[in-house]
Amino acid sequence: MQKEIIVIIGGPGTGKTTIIDGLVAKGHCCYPEISREVTLEAKKQGIEQLFLEKPLLFSELLLEGRKKQFQNACKEPHEVVFIDRGIPDVLAYMHYIGDSYPASFDIACREHTYSKIFILPPWEEIYVSDHERYENFEQAKLIYNHLTETYKSYGYSLIEVPKDTLDNRILFILDEISK
Repeated sequence: MQKEIIVIIGGPGTGKTTIIDGLVAKGHCCYPEISREVTLEAKKQGIEQLFLEKPLLFSELLLEGRKKQFQNACKEPHEVVFIDRGIPDVLAYMHYIGDSYPASFDIACREHTYSKIFILPPWEEIYVSDHERYENFEQAKLIYNHLTETYKSYGYSLIEVPKDTLDNRILFILDEISK
């Protein structure tokens, strides 16, 4: 079987991390979202919201981290690796804020391709803001639209995960992978 690198995407507060944690608990190989660690590292250097203050720098750091995750996933002994957010997320967020970015961002999306993309729709009932998640629910819906457009522009078919219990969402994803 060929290695499958599967990405779980969605706007803020849609349950990505919860699903990744649930997959880890079931013994699956998963890579966490890295934007929080980039944000926390910047805070240590006195930058409160790196994405808001220096979006291009934040995005470059994310892009490098996500490329590294992809390369590490390729070396995993596991046949299936799940990643919380992929490289095209970086471009979707840049589109969302209306910023330009270097051609290397586009090249990274074309050079690192994923097996399947699962997208989590906006879900107001579970949406919560916190110190790293500054977007409101309306902004989360706009980000979802940018994610959808960006991934489709790279030729991905998106598999929407239904709003359901954690166990049922995980079962849905695992069933889709086995098809």
